[in-house]
Amino acid sequence: MKKKSKVNPPTRARHRHRKNLRKKRLKVLLLVLLALALGTGFLLKEKITLYIATYVQPFEHKHLKNSPTEQERIERIISHHADQTFGIDLSHYQNPEDLMWDSLNIGHGTIPIEFVILRATMGSNGKDKNFSEFWALAAQKDKLRGAYHFYRPDEDPIKQAAQFLETVQLAPGDLAPVLDIERHPHRISKKQLRKNLQIFLDILEQRYHVKPILYTYYHYYNDYLEKDFAQYPVWLANYNDVLVPHEKISWAIWQFTENGIVHGINTKVDLNVFNGSLRAMEELTVQ
Repeated sequence: MKKKSKVNPPTRARHRHRKNLRKKRLKVLLLVLLALALGTGFLLKEKITLYIATYVQPFEHKHLKNSPTEQERIERIISHHADQTFGIDLSHYQNPEDLMWDSLNIGHGTIPIEFVILRATMGSNGKDKNFSEFWALAAQKDKLRGAYHFYRPDEDPIKQAAQFLETVQLAPGDLAPVLDIERHPHRISKKQLRKNLQIFLDILEQRYHVKPILYTYYHYYNDYLEKDFAQYPVWLANYNDVLVPHEKISWAIWQFTENGIVHGINTKVDLNVFNGSLRAMEELTVQ
């Protein structure tokens, strides 16, 4: 006859309960570790992608060309302003994969690209699809960065300013906000346009405590802006065969071509020169 077990049924039940509890705790621990691993992977995804794009994937430069006349004009301007500060501006027309940020230069490798100005918003409801990525990369690559708003004259200036402020978080050291105004109004007068532009500019200046920069071409500046907005820094676009954008307008930045060929970029870009040193350009930044 078998001896009865000394462990009574309630004791066996407690053992089973403890064993099941240990299994549940182990499952919970494994789930927590899995969640942490997935979370860490998600947080590192962008950095890993950037590292691969920058250091692992080969970057093959495309052979870009301009007409001989355009290329000679660009080289003449670069040579004339070689002691000043050069930069580019980007928007959704450029693809992130077309840029190698660590090697941006012109002048056969002798002149670095020091600043980057990015299109952030358009009108009262448009956002540039590449802005966030370009904005972060410009900071990581230690470029003086700026953001601009493409102004639509017939839309509400307050809504346009709100759209820019919602999208762009300028920090100390970033370039003053830029107002790109180049379209003619269709439904409002010149007087109303000037009034609306002043509203937009005042909102941005109140937020960032620095005067915004006006981007336009010189005929537009003469027709609409010169008398009422002379106190603002001017970024002029002029693609003519000249060595300065305008003899009479006091300009801060000159966009001298939309056909810029930059080492480190596999597409043509807008090339700009600041009328001074990089240290002088920092006077136009948010403090």
